[in-house]
Amino acid sequence: MIKADLHIHTVLSPCGDTEMTPAFIIKRAKECGLGIVGITDHNSTLQCLETKRIGEREGVFVLCGAEITTKEEVHVLAFVEDEEKLKKLQSYLCEHLPKIPNNVDFFGYQLVVNENEEVLEEERYLLINAINQTIEQVEQFVHSLGGIFIPAHIDKRQNSLLSQLGFFPPGLQVDAIEISGKTDLKEFISQNNYLKRFNFIKSSDAHIREDFGGTYSEFNIETPSFSAIKEALNSKIIKA
Repeated sequence: MIKADLHIHTVLSPCGDTEMTPAFIIKRAKECGLGIVGITDHNSTLQCLETKRIGEREGVFVLCGAEITTKEEVHVLAFVEDEEKLKKLQSYLCEHLPKIPNNVDFFGYQLVVNENEEVLEEERYLLINAINQTIEQVEQFVHSLGGIFIPAHIDKRQNSLLSQLGFFPPGLQVDAIEISGKTDLKEFISQNNYLKRFNFIKSSDAHIREDFGGTYSEFNIETPSFSAIKEALNSKIIKA
């Protein structure tokens, strides 16, 4: 079994602490015994590749993606397999994100940094806005890239599929559903019995050091890879 946390924010997310750099995330993952981490900044993938590079050296598998805010203000996790597809996902997000400048004093910095914590880029537009694509459109685009699509923290009272829509859209294709670390999965399913057919993961949604490491899922796979993780999600060989 491999411990995995598929919902981690970096300094690129305006709500992410400045300590959440690529180097720190990989260091912390190793300290917590995590073999897989998912980099999911708000509506951007720009911090993924540097984190993945460090992870490859240090023996931590990095899933590259983003936490996308749909037109309905539903948060979803999206991951793709390689650099070419990551560029396509980033272009899609850039195209559909409203061009509203970030207010650093109010929302915080949105930084792309390297392993030495040197600032390479500062994202100009506020990343936590909703893009102008529906949840169905986002799902279809992610899956057109062969990606992984997971509605985030479905148990929360804001920015979740249930809080924003009140129902699970017919025909929506998901690879798993995420719940928060403090939610009891059995109790949640008993209250939402129609969701029991789906596979669930638990993630930290870490924005700060203190939230990172205590919440994870366990994947029954021997060697981490994108295809192995996707297969595990769809085969229910994980433990939330």
